[in-house]
Amino acid sequence: MATGRKTREVRVKYPKFDGLAAGDLIRFAAKGTDRSCMTRVTRVAEYASFEELLDAEGPSQVNPEAPREEQLANIRRIYPPDKERLGCLAIGIELVD
Repeated sequence: MATGRKTREVRVKYPKFDGLAAGDLIRFAAKGTDRSCMTRVTRVAEYASFEELLDAEGPSQVNPEAPREEQLANIRRIYPPDKERLGCLAIGIELVD
């Protein structure tokens, strides 16, 4: 993300994301480090499933270093089916200087 190659963040549509919109700022922190990067939301799109999300957004936007099926498996390890049913968000992001 910090290099700007990743342009989509994938999340489940938890209530805390209600109202998230283009122009909002999000700081992402690298787990276990003191590194972080500030991003600006460029768009928010909702999908019924992670498969639909990856097909529409393009796997290279979500993770430029992993193939689609690997990404789908990784996402579903984080978010089980009960979470996926809440809705899947593709959050467009760009780095902020």
